[in-house]
Amino acid sequence: MNIFKKFFQKESRNLQDGIFFETIKQVINDTPVNLEYYKRAFTHRSMNKIDSEGQAVNYERLEFLGDAMLGLAIAAHLYKIVPTADEGYLTKMRSKIVSRENLNELGKSLHLIKYVESKVVTSQFSENIHGNLFEALIGAIYLDLGFSRCEAFINRNVIVHYVNIERLEGKIISYKSLLIEWCQKKKNTFSYEVFEDTGKESVKYFGVKLRINDEIVARSRATSKKKAEEIASKRAYFVLQDIINAS
Repeated sequence: MNIFKKFFQKESRNLQDGIFFETIKQVINDTPVNLEYYKRAFTHRSMNKIDSEGQAVNYERLEFLGDAMLGLAIAAHLYKIVPTADEGYLTKMRSKIVSRENLNELGKSLHLIKYVESKVVTSQFSENIHGNLFEALIGAIYLDLGFSRCEAFINRNVIVHYVNIERLEGKIISYKSLLIEWCQKKKNTFSYEVFEDTGKESVKYFGVKLRINDEIVARSRATSKKKAEEIASKRAYFVLQDIINAS
């Protein structure tokens, strides 16, 4: 019985690997070699997996590596297409391209969350799971296929869609940073008054009032202080947009 059990388990694994191989091949538009990298790229830490050396098996280290590979590929591309730009300009453009908003959108477009192995219910993931998986996938491609093919993946999925210099120059990454910079430049006083605002919801919310020169310009609420401050800043920007742009 044990021999038959092992045989069927092996056949089942081969079938699963075959399906996974075809899935990854379609997602990356290339032919994977070592599936273990991609399995790790879609393993959430909640699975508590450990390898033979006692190291945690999840996508977090691959996410770190993918972030570096993405930054390098984008930096090299910008260096070529904007030959007169200085370091500050190139850094700002790269930040806009690899913004969390863009990475989350890319992860969603590839439906990466469908392939995650996790004990956490999908609905409980934060929005950033999409971008995290996208970066982990890039890390897996780099380890499996090398930088040239990793760069080709980045070109197809990131550069083609997001590298438009004229559009990027007008893109705002952080409304909070923009508001603070403008207030400091104009010597306006400002403050973010944060308070817990749970209401009747089971999820914890934070409310924010943004004051500029002792006047409340915008209010917001979100599941984190950082998000609430950014939303309030965005609303304030659109209230003061003409004044700010005229400065």
